[in-house]
Amino acid sequence: MKRDINFWLIQAPGWLLLLYLVYAQAIPAFNYEAGVAMGTQEPAEIVSEVGVAFWYGFSFGDLVAYIPLLAVGLMGHWAGKHWGRLILAAALGITIYWPIVCLAVVVAARDASGWNLVNETPFWLVLPLITAWSAWGLWRLIRQQQPGFSSKGYKS
Repeated sequence: MKRDINFWLIQAPGWLLLLYLVYAQAIPAFNYEAGVAMGTQEPAEIVSEVGVAFWYGFSFGDLVAYIPLLAVGLMGHWAGKHWGRLILAAALGITIYWPIVCLAVVVAARDASGWNLVNETPFWLVLPLITAWSAWGLWRLIRQQQPGFSSKGYKS
């Protein structure tokens, strides 16, 4: 596998995102209040009990599905394995989806009872960047030619 700039632009942010997810999402999946204390999750006073349940649901889903997919995909991609590219593509698909859902929640909940999120700026700064990076990464993975395959994807 050619380790060009595109390879590194997928790998480096991918590993940073994975480390952040372990810190920000995996720990709160076991103890949401620890996430609140660490500043990676919002307390019920700010997002309501339903908001806490929603964010906890994302943390738990990340723990059991997304984090393992991203980790295995990054490792397989690093090793130049076809399966790694496929698993990483699945993880990047999730990475496109979840920031959009989170931004939609932030907008839809603005006037909801108990939702008191004062500063949306971090959401609007970080989540679009994650979405753009993952969409670009997925596009690069799809365009990446595999050994033994022609540019049309057929075995040569």
